[in-house]
Amino acid sequence: MPIETFHFVLFALAVFRLTHLLIYDTITESIREKFIHYENEKASDGTVETVLVIADKGWRKWIGELLTCHWCLGIWSSAFLLIGYLSFPFTFSIIIFILAAAGVAAILESFVIRYLD
Repeated sequence: MPIETFHFVLFALAVFRLTHLLIYDTITESIREKFIHYENEKASDGTVETVLVIADKGWRKWIGELLTCHWCLGIWSSAFLLIGYLSFPFTFSIIIFILAAAGVAAILESFVIRYLD
């Protein structure tokens, strides 16, 4: 199945944005808090360090591990978008296009903040 470069880049940007959305964005925090949470630990020198704590067992641990690894979640995001696209091409074309556009916007915003501010 030959894939055009444009479609691959569009897909890659969508995967990037979906992965970032699930791991880092505030809007999905309510999903993540079921599987991971943060605790403050006091070191012997008196400093306080925030530590990420993943659920301790079962499928909640598996999802917690997944939601803390952008490499791992990137694979599952790719699989989700590809299977969705192959099953429902019209609907997932729209989703992929929206995520890809948001991914480009995020990259441009990062560039602007870093180099133009």
